[in-house]
Amino acid sequence: MASQELTAKLEATIENIPDFPIPGIQFKDISPIFLDPKLYEEVIEDLVKFSKGKVDAVCGIESRGYLFGIAIAVALEVPFILIRKKGKLPPPIISEKYDLEYGSAEIETREGQIKKGQRILIHDDLLATGGTTEAAAKLVEKQGAEVVQFSFLIGLKDLKGDGKLKKFNAEIYHTLEY
Repeated sequence: MASQELTAKLEATIENIPDFPIPGIQFKDISPIFLDPKLYEEVIEDLVKFSKGKVDAVCGIESRGYLFGIAIAVALEVPFILIRKKGKLPPPIISEKYDLEYGSAEIETREGQIKKGQRILIHDDLLATGGTTEAAAKLVEKQGAEVVQFSFLIGLKDLKGDGKLKKFNAEIYHTLEY
């Protein structure tokens, strides 16, 4: 986890919105972080420290995984690869389906952007149940690369997303946990 100072700053900045988008959900609004460029830089430094020298590329999950993932990749001087919802990337694509609470979804990446043997960091802003992140990891593995790390700004402990990711034998990092 992050330093106590960074944790305190983030907890004072991230807004908790009750009953959004549906009753019973406590939405963690990270948008106020982007109003403070220095705080944003501190978050990036924290996430970069976790991955420095350990990865060959960063995959960010649409869409909020891009907000920090691109900056992490730039700071690490490695490629950034988009993982998007079905139908948002031009062919050729590689896809992975996964189950949601009601129905299923599919994510994609462009074929050839993830290279065989690469060590990959998968980044997203928040880890809840882990379904989308698990699908992203399978998408990476389909292409012969290895997921060596997962990073998140926020991890929601009670939803046990870490448990779904343990099978990948990769390091898991959350800047904050609730």
